[in-house]
Formats: sequence, structure tokens, C-alpha cells
Amino acid sequence: MPKMDPKQMAAMMKQMGIATKEVPATKVIIETPEERIIIDAPQVMEITAQGESTFQVSGIVKREEAISEEDVRLVMEKTGATREEAEHALKQSKGDIAEAILSLGNE
Repeated sequence: MPKMDPKQMAAMMKQMGIATKEVPATKVIIETPEERIIIDAPQVMEITAQGESTFQVSGIVKREEAISEEDVRLVMEKTGATREEAEHALKQSKGDIAEAILSLGNE
């Protein structure tokens, strides 16, 4: 099957009521209860059909474990640390609250 010219493809999609456009994003973050998915240097396309938008994202993917607000508050309360210090300690301890508290107590 011969390759289709991108202009022909865009024209066909337009005839079917499908519009595409590139989104000039610098970072995409997807947060789930378990983790944060960070996509650096993303290429993002928005595809709109029948009034609904869909996004296609590709790029360099990093994953981080999610840190709960409750855990951050507990570490702050027990150590007197700032939010940033508590979050950093929790990330360093991979979410282990006791280890985060101990690490902040030793500084």
C-alpha cells in the first residue's frame, strides 16, 4: 500500500470532521493514587472528533511514587520541618514515614 501524503491525510481527516493540532507543552504530569507519571520533552497532539478531544502524548517518561498529603502533614507535625523538607524526606525514604521522621531528626 502506498504511503499517504500528510497533507492528503489531514484533508481526509478534516472531511470526516476530525481536527488535529500540536500542543506546545513543555511537561505533562499524570497523577494517579499510586504514582506520578512525568513526561519530559513531550510531543502532544490534540485530536478532536464529534466535539470530543483526545490527546496523544509521547516523550521521556519518569515515574515517582505518590506521597499522600496525610503523610506529608504527619512528618511536618512530628519534626517541625517545612513542606518541602517533609516531601523530600519522604521521597528519599521511598514513602517510609518512620525513616523520613528519623532522617529529619538527625539533621
